[in-house]
Amino acid sequence: MTLEVLLTKASFVLGSLWKLRINIDGFKSENSDELVTQASIGRSFQLIDCLRSNFKDKEFIDRVKVRLLEDDYICWFRFSELTHQASKIESWEFEFFTEERIFSRIPAILSWTKDAKKMSNEYLWGGTIGPNFDCSGLVQSAFASSGIWIPRDAYQQEKFCKNIALDIEVLDKYLKPGDLLFFGSSEKCTHVGLHIENGFYIHSSGVTDGHNGIEIDGLFQPNLGKIASFYRSKFRSAGRVISCYQSEKL
Repeated sequence: MTLEVLLTKASFVLGSLWKLRINIDGFKSENSDELVTQASIGRSFQLIDCLRSNFKDKEFIDRVKVRLLEDDYICWFRFSELTHQASKIESWEFEFFTEERIFSRIPAILSWTKDAKKMSNEYLWGGTIGPNFDCSGLVQSAFASSGIWIPRDAYQQEKFCKNIALDIEVLDKYLKPGDLLFFGSSEKCTHVGLHIENGFYIHSSGVTDGHNGIEIDGLFQPNLGKIASFYRSKFRSAGRVISCYQSEKL
């Protein structure tokens, strides 16, 4: 019987792979408290930078740089939270999903997202595990709930998806439940929603020009409200998830 190896300073090895035993916050840098993502129990990661110590000021920086294996997202964890809360793994492989298998799971993905809306929630930049989400965190977690991993951020998700339409005037001819709707400026995608049906989509939006949480809005209905009208004016494209994210780094 192989003994479980838990992450400690003694077992810390650059490049090693680990699986989380807790939910944990991921930060922008070793010194920043800006939340950029969250990782849930069972997610796997690779250690990609050393623990930092400032010997001059006798300061230990309680952060470690990691790469989340499901989406290649890079962030910083608090090492004190990781100690004894991650189990060593020898390898990690991506699960392959056909387009047909993904399509078969869209009803479950939509149901999961509607259940997330029913919970008391508010918008949280970097929120990925709930009940508080940001826009792309909600969408990524919805697909992950059915075992389908897609990239973390909205602009990455837009690039990852198969493009369905760029023109909102013809969009209704192509949209299917489970498609992703992307919003922003002409330069960059900054927001994403999950299409339910008939132009209605569910998304987590912020306080400014949003609902401060998860809500359903429409694209094509007459007399759109202020928030729905705002996002319609920011429409960029629609995309379809036809595969799981697969890293080339392992």
